[in-house]
Amino acid sequence: KTALKMSTEVEETMKRIQSHRGVKGVLICTAEGVPIRSNLPEDAEQTHSALISQLANKANSVVRTLDDTDELTFFRIRSKKHEIMIAPDKDYLLVVIQDPNM
Repeated sequence: KTALKMSTEVEETMKRIQSHRGVKGVLICTAEGVPIRSNLPEDAEQTHSALISQLANKANSVVRTLDDTDELTFFRIRSKKHEIMIAPDKDYLLVVIQDPNM
């Protein structure tokens, strides 16, 4: 696929996710925590990318330690104010932040 076509698909996917009720933010970052795309303010984008990538690496390590034939495909963290859903890939993370009370 061309980079332009992939970029358009990414934008469409982000818009579709953002349109869901309660979604506060969508973030795509590298597995190392470098933000690529998001609708978060820049400071929140940097913080979320860095912390969530560290957490995803640790969660993946736990899964692999428990069963070295397994791999992390998705995880969710819920607090009173936010629900953060993370879909890790080999090189990237897709992060969706939503209000769990909506």
